[in-house]
Amino acid sequence: MNGDSIIAKCQKCGTKNRIPRNRMGETPLCGKCKTPLSPRTMTDKPIDVTDMSFQSEIIGFPGPVLVDCWAPWCGPCRTVGPVIEQLASEYAGRVRIAKLNVDENPQTASRYSIRSIPTMLLFKNGDLVNNLVGALPKGEIESHLNSLLN
Repeated sequence: MNGDSIIAKCQKCGTKNRIPRNRMGETPLCGKCKTPLSPRTMTDKPIDVTDMSFQSEIIGFPGPVLVDCWAPWCGPCRTVGPVIEQLASEYAGRVRIAKLNVDENPQTASRYSIRSIPTMLLFKNGDLVNNLVGALPKGEIESHLNSLLN
């Protein structure tokens, strides 16, 4: 993918649309069905989620999501952080990437039985489909993301 654009999947017809990064502040239309593309699906940075926003941002999201469960004091979490940033940029418009600070959001961490960090939760259309524990290499995380896209 060109670093000057992202791919945004239309939530209505499924068409993949290339959006130049300098137009990210606008509301572009799908090239096929002319439906406005949601800016929520086009972020190229991980979004921060909380106990309060988890339901709407993750469970209510119509597509694949990776949630990085982390804490600021965790060395392996800091190691995985740049990988999560890269994946958010590379998968922008196709996979929502989010970060959940488990120290500040104990309800969600408890609900998903987060016992070790980093833990990555993988959702598809609001359903938890997999979780990955530990500071995994980028390639391994990508293989799980690609399985979400199929």
